[in-house]
Amino acid sequence: MKAIRRILISAAVATAACVIASAQGQGGGAARGGGRGPAAPRLVFTVTSSAWQDGAEVPMHNAFRGDNKSPDFQFHWMLGTNEASAPDTLKTYAVIFHDIENSTNKTTADTLHWAAFNIPGTAKELPAGLGPGDLSDGTRNGPGIASARPGGQPAYFGPGAGPGPFHHYVFEFYALDTKLDLPANTSREDLMKAMDGHVIGKAAYVGRCHGPAQ
Repeated sequence: MKAIRRILISAAVATAACVIASAQGQGGGAARGGGRGPAAPRLVFTVTSSAWQDGAEVPMHNAFRGDNKSPDFQFHWMLGTNEASAPDTLKTYAVIFHDIENSTNKTTADTLHWAAFNIPGTAKELPAGLGPGDLSDGTRNGPGIASARPGGQPAYFGPGAGPGPFHHYVFEFYALDTKLDLPANTSREDLMKAMDGHVIGKAAYVGRCHGPAQ
């Protein structure tokens, strides 16, 4: 009788051990970060424009050889596939517009056409046809081709590639948790350095452009 009792107890212990091991195999991995479930959606910043489709050719209205008017951009915050509110930490936006095909003075630096910063975090869009200098809502036009010219002031400077293959122009938008204490004549390097550590969202929009045939 004692022998039978010992066998029954051993079987119960073995069964319990199997159940615990199975539970650990199914749920323990998730606790260690090894779960296979879908990742929770995160808040993502993105932009759209009515001027042209992302990656398409830039209209002459927005090109330097045309009307040289800045395009419009709409700001969106997405949670998965759903529109969401901007984060509470958002203070300002900044934009860097550059020709990624160029190499300046044989260096790795490309051509900065235009930059603007301290766009209010409450803004839902960047209107088309921005004026030069400091704007009434606090937006500050910064470094770029226009301000680098003698007597020039900070302003949008549209694509103006020479004849030949398309150049690709990128608008990089940064959502920041701070307002930048920088002058309009700041350098691109100082602007990027001031944003470092404050970026809570980033988006890009691309346009293609080339000059007239020879």
